[in-house]
Amino acid sequence: MAEAKKRALITGITGQDGGHLAELLNEKGYEIFGIIRGQHNPKREATESEFPYVTLIEADLTDASSLVRAMQLAKPDEVYNLGAISHVGYSFKDPMLTSDVTGKGVLNMLEAIRLTDTENKVRFYQASTSEMYGGLEYNRPKNGYTEEATFHPRSPYGVAKLYGYWITRNYRESYNMFAVSGILFNHEGDRRGIEFVTRKITNAVARIKLGLQDHVELGDLWPKRDWGYAGDYVEGMWRMLQQDVPKDYVLATGETHSIEEFLDTAFKHVGIDDWKPYVKQNPAFMRPAEVDVLLGDPTKAEKELGWKRKVDFPGLVKLMVDHDLAIESTKL
Repeated sequence: MAEAKKRALITGITGQDGGHLAELLNEKGYEIFGIIRGQHNPKREATESEFPYVTLIEADLTDASSLVRAMQLAKPDEVYNLGAISHVGYSFKDPMLTSDVTGKGVLNMLEAIRLTDTENKVRFYQASTSEMYGGLEYNRPKNGYTEEATFHPRSPYGVAKLYGYWITRNYRESYNMFAVSGILFNHEGDRRGIEFVTRKITNAVARIKLGLQDHVELGDLWPKRDWGYAGDYVEGMWRMLQQDVPKDYVLATGETHSIEEFLDTAFKHVGIDDWKPYVKQNPAFMRPAEVDVLLGDPTKAEKELGWKRKVDFPGLVKLMVDHDLAIESTKL
């Protein structure tokens, strides 16, 4: 008799990580369900077209009863909570919504699992973030932030994510749930939204190369981030839920690069050696509180999960630029 397929429920299915995770789980033979918000979600058609193997369920992280219904419909073995108001800059503009979705939404999902999973078999993954650390000098370890490092979030997004992290840990300790947080450092790729600085840069570079625009406006250029490829990171998420014991893990590359370095790599890839004439700084894109440096130490994940990033920094930037070149060239 054939073994039953594993079933997975993904919140944030229309986002970057949701798309990569859906592809990975499909390759592994899962039956996949994705939560989509709203009856007339503008991303529904594209999501159904790209992922015909995903069954979409209408629900909302701010509506606990809809999440209970989603659990009853999907009957998942694994739940990946990737849904969030995930743009750091936007979180300053609407901190209340960020708190409701990115913070309290985690509690709503955990409660939905607790109320429906009578045998306590569901495994839960919470998408945590390096923004919880804050990158301040006093709490910045020399070799990068580990799972034991001190948190000091510097944005409403980081604060909301920290609540999500602690409530996940609380449910693990209080109800013996298999609930873990993946503390992921910046991960980018061809699915990244155009509102994020990395994709904004690669899209602009492609358009400048093709003569479709003459400059790009950015905020601060000095912050340094630990950038990896999102396609690599979703495998780490999956591996966390395959362990015997639920633990939290940092996923990172272990190296940092500034926005200036990102610009330099992206422009040089299209044959432009000096990027400065094409970049203008705009105070509107500068945050009230900026994180200086975020560097992760993935030692624990590498040792215990057997996970390691595959795409390096130059490879990531080139992948993104090439993707945008292909898209923008169709507009000529």
